[in-house]
Amino acid sequence: MAKILVVDDEVKILKMVSDYLEAVGFEVTGASDGITGLKTFRESNFDLIVLDFMMPGIDGIDVIRRIREESAIPIVMLTARAEENDKLMGLEIGADDYIVKPFSMKELAARIRAVLRRAGKGGELNINSAEIIKYSNLEMNTVKRSLTRDGVAIDLTMVQFELLKALLLSPGRVFTRSDLLGVLQEASYESYERTIDVHIKNIRKVVEPVPSEPQYIMTVWGVGYKLAEE
Repeated sequence: MAKILVVDDEVKILKMVSDYLEAVGFEVTGASDGITGLKTFRESNFDLIVLDFMMPGIDGIDVIRRIREESAIPIVMLTARAEENDKLMGLEIGADDYIVKPFSMKELAARIRAVLRRAGKGGELNINSAEIIKYSNLEMNTVKRSLTRDGVAIDLTMVQFELLKALLLSPGRVFTRSDLLGVLQEASYESYERTIDVHIKNIRKVVEPVPSEPQYIMTVWGVGYKLAEE
């Protein structure tokens, strides 16, 4: 049973989300503000966090930043803001997915299950993927879901790991943004291609020697991205 931490300052939404997720088989812990959410996160082991974007005191953005300093735990962001820039901001600082209020409980549960599957929790491993993938100074273990650069461990979010894995498995192949959305199995619900640009930017920050001058993940202008052939 996956353990979910739900953080939202709106008590009615917190209770509604917690009650529904428990009813469909998750173990849920709730927190009504960012400080309590961080404290609860650090005191227990969770599989995923559902986090409100706008909260008084420490807001969702600050909470994500602090969590990402410690963990790559999957995070689904709840936001009342439908503007594209707000969604991109959440993804850029480390959220794995987002859902805009108002939302249906069924959709939220489906998003959570999809994120957990991609994170390898409650889902099945892709038996067609290589267990160890080596490229330049990078080594990825797809079973342990780990990545090292020159032998030093690198933390990636679940989304970043899946995108990089797809690229590492096919050096030289040009992936359109639509292809990469398909890798994340997000084509069935709201998403858009600019989210891929944000994720690739974040991957470059941790794997490229000079992120502003990429040597590994190359932009194919007007099309998408490819991994440079060694």
